[in-house]
Amino acid sequence: MRAKITYLVTAAALVVYFVLVGSRGVMLIRQGTALTVAFGAAVLVLPVIGIWFLWKNTQFVKKANALAAELDAEGGLPVDELVRTPGGRIDRDSADAVFAKRREETEDSPDDWRCWFRLAVAYHDARDTPRARKAMQKAIALHEGRAQHGSPRTES
Repeated sequence: MRAKITYLVTAAALVVYFVLVGSRGVMLIRQGTALTVAFGAAVLVLPVIGIWFLWKNTQFVKKANALAAELDAEGGLPVDELVRTPGGRIDRDSADAVFAKRREETEDSPDDWRCWFRLAVAYHDARDTPRARKAMQKAIALHEGRAQHGSPRTES
């Protein structure tokens, strides 16, 4: 729940920022000189890119959460089997061992979105965020492909 609140507060702050930046861009354009119109147009590009990025990221998070809920309902969420230091940090060797297991599962069942989801969690635990995101995108794509084609579920 804390992560959702943090995400919502951050998204709201970004929207306020986009509105402020956008209003400055409009003000520059209204001044009407060639230089201020050019700067105003350039400034307006930033909120457009930001809103697009925020939208895409929000959609990704919603889809990943939906997969997590579905996997949880099936009893297939990965169990936290990681060793932690006394300070609560994940032990690197433990994360690597779990990652190796998840990678092997995914290699054995490359079309199963559940394996890709669990691999994404393992990448995240190993602090490899870019690969975690790509693995989650693959899980989402496989899940959506299954839903669109009406193919039977692949059990893991």
